[in-house]
Amino acid sequence: MKKIITSANAPAPIGPYSHATLINGMLFISGQVGKDPVSGHILNESIETETTRVMENLKGILTDAGMNFSHVAKTTIFLTDLTNFARVNAVYGSYFEGDFPARETVEVSRLPLDVNVEISMIAVLA
Repeated sequence: MKKIITSANAPAPIGPYSHATLINGMLFISGQVGKDPVSGHILNESIETETTRVMENLKGILTDAGMNFSHVAKTTIFLTDLTNFARVNAVYGSYFEGDFPARETVEVSRLPLDVNVEISMIAVLA
């Protein structure tokens, strides 16, 4: 059975997609950017600030689905500049307590809303 997850703790989607879809205990979270769900502003004063907002948006969606970062099995990180990899990685890694999920990080030419980082996740209730 498919269930759509919509979270007040993440910015509203900017297109025809859902925050996440839950199917048979697997949560597929759409890519999140550093947009504040309350103010609607992109928080990009630094790559660390932007990445923190991305991770908080993902945390809100996970929470609303009854999960947390320990349930994350796979992530994809999109960066517009791989020279930011170490700084993004430091923030990203601080949200996990070990047993890190599988992941790839790729550089792209541009992201929606001209952000610098976007992260998507797959989480599993186990």
